[in-house]
Amino acid sequence: MRRLSLGNRLALLFAACTATVSLSAGLLFNRASEQHFVELDQQLLSGRLSLMRSLLEGVASREQLPSRLPALINELSHQSDLAVQVHGTDGSLWFASRGDLPAAPGHDDLSTLHSQGVDYRSLGTHLDPARSDSPQLTLLLDITHHQHFLQGMQRLIWLTVGLSALATALLGAWAVRRGLKPLRQMGKVAASVNARSLTTRLPAAEMPEELAELAGTVNAMLQRLDDAFQRLSAFSADIAHELRTPLSNLLTHTQVTLTRPRSLEEYREALHGNLEELQWMAQLVNDMLYLAKADHGLLIPSHQRLDLAAEADALLEYYAPLAEDAKVRLLREGEAHVEGDRHMLRRALSNLLDNALRYTPAGGEIRVSLTSGIRIVVANTGPAIAPPLLERLFDRFYRADPARQAGSSEHAGLGLAITRSIVQAHGGTIRAQCEGGWTRFMIELPE
Repeated sequence: MRRLSLGNRLALLFAACTATVSLSAGLLFNRASEQHFVELDQQLLSGRLSLMRSLLEGVASREQLPSRLPALINELSHQSDLAVQVHGTDGSLWFASRGDLPAAPGHDDLSTLHSQGVDYRSLGTHLDPARSDSPQLTLLLDITHHQHFLQGMQRLIWLTVGLSALATALLGAWAVRRGLKPLRQMGKVAASVNARSLTTRLPAAEMPEELAELAGTVNAMLQRLDDAFQRLSAFSADIAHELRTPLSNLLTHTQVTLTRPRSLEEYREALHGNLEELQWMAQLVNDMLYLAKADHGLLIPSHQRLDLAAEADALLEYYAPLAEDAKVRLLREGEAHVEGDRHMLRRALSNLLDNALRYTPAGGEIRVSLTSGIRIVVANTGPAIAPPLLERLFDRFYRADPARQAGSSEHAGLGLAITRSIVQAHGGTIRAQCEGGWTRFMIELPE
């Protein structure tokens, strides 16, 4: 079964609310009108009761009644809507001004009767209010015109309720359709979004206040999708670019080797050259898989108490021969401890140190600073990096120096991206800063 649309639901809700309000107002008005007529009839009957008592004053038996009837009948001839009944103390009927009158109840309360298509309001009381054995006098007032008015009012109420509900449903549907136009516009934009139209945006400034925030959220989502798609496109192009060089080298080297018969030693050297390219390609694929796991939240570090000073010293000792060859001084200062994954954090620090060694000129310095914050700073002297490029240092396959873009395939530009993934997996942040001749990579981890 198809569900009702939001517009139809709101239209029906408006119609139901209007019908409820109209019906309640109509019923209240009908009840007030009916009560008003009852009060008027009671006042009228009370006034005429005094007149009838004066005309029948002193009648205590049936034999005394005929002498008073002429005056009573004459008075009733001037009041066509009024009828009178007189009963004895035993309940027997002594007199009735009309023969089609209903049997009236023998009590003093005001009541409503119906007989032969005529409605009456009756009021019964003792002829002499001072005596309980006095004959019963009953006045009956024809209120048929009142009832017709109330019945017409009820029909009008139901007609008004029905027409109001129908009109409200139609007007509500029109108003809702116009009110939901921005939502339909958002739906069209969402339906038109594809890989070639991620730049489409909703006009948030033209939206109603209630939808402006949603439109802004959708635009932000489209911007994130656009950015992610652009990064993915660039990532794919970079992968193709990075793999093309070693594959071309392998093909060329293999083709040259096969052009003529060679000695066993020459074949061994050719295979060693191919092995180096294959090892680099394998490392590149492993790094890409590592980043893919990070993107999907699959990097789950273990938690053990680590002495960062000892880990940094071990890495500095490992890189000491390379630093000595490059005439770069290595220094570590400060102490810090952290709960984290030893292998992952050592890889992150190793990537930073390797990156610093490659870009620190001869005679420069690399400094690892540890604070109990927990903050790790890997700084190196070297050429300045423009501020707009600092955030891009952590992008995959990105190199700040364009001259190095076409350099050796030894480094693919994934080290800093992997470092950021490791830091984020530990719940930390990493950022780059360049000032005063120093380039600093600052890692902040939760305590």
